[in-house]
Amino acid sequence: MSEKTIGERLREVRLRQGMTQAELAEDLGITQAIVSAYEKGTIRMHGALVAAFAKLLHASADELLGLEKAKQNGHVKDRRFLRRLERIDLLSKRDRQSLLGTIDAFLSKVS
Repeated sequence: MSEKTIGERLREVRLRQGMTQAELAEDLGITQAIVSAYEKGTIRMHGALVAAFAKLLHASADELLGLEKAKQNGHVKDRRFLRRLERIDLLSKRDRQSLLGTIDAFLSKVS
């Protein structure tokens, strides 16, 4: 079992999802200061709150509790970028290939 606290794991999962404390707080209907206190471990979480955090962060309660290993998403921290990738995946095959060709051409200039 990991030596990290629930709050530390909560923070890691939140950051992995590219979410700010303020965004998470808004989604839960609490203040950013309370999310910060949970992450620091100054306030203890009850079971229903662990489940709510897990659901919003697309993680399992077991992951937050340290009972299962953390998932990885390729280290993408920008949630808006992840949403765009999900929308690209919904395009037709032809449109997706066209868009990816444009992106590849643009990125070839960056190297």
